[in-house]
Amino acid sequence: MTFRFAEETDSPLILKFIRALANYEKMSDQVVATEELLREWIFEKRKAEVLFVCDGGKEVGFALFFHNFSTFLGRAGIYLEDLYVFPEYRGRGYGKALLKKLAQIAVERGCGRLEWSCLDWNQPSIDFYLSLGAVPMDDWTMYRLTGETLEAMAK
Repeated sequence: MTFRFAEETDSPLILKFIRALANYEKMSDQVVATEELLREWIFEKRKAEVLFVCDGGKEVGFALFFHNFSTFLGRAGIYLEDLYVFPEYRGRGYGKALLKKLAQIAVERGCGRLEWSCLDWNQPSIDFYLSLGAVPMDDWTMYRLTGETLEAMAK
């Protein structure tokens, strides 16, 4: 098992992982990302990073993450947007290894926390995260503005 950070030429592979995750989450119809958008926002604007876990040099899982900031801690954290391991490679420790590697990156960078969201119906992932000692944030509800609502708010 090895890890590597994505390079610009990996944009098609990143999109493949995103589409596979969206399919698993029954949200394929919501994917509007393109290779060009990923290239622009991840590699040109550097707004996110992608880490691959590899088996024999083949990318079998990925984690897309970015820095957020905690005013209470007074320092940055890492927000894990997506973590996905191809089904045929699950149960071999790749997901746990990706989270462990992200925790190491967070500690190396002096970050105060590593956090992510999980769909309420995804019990296998919830059980997995709980087994790692992750704590659900029951007191918080995420809110979102997108599309026309976001545009209207910006006016």
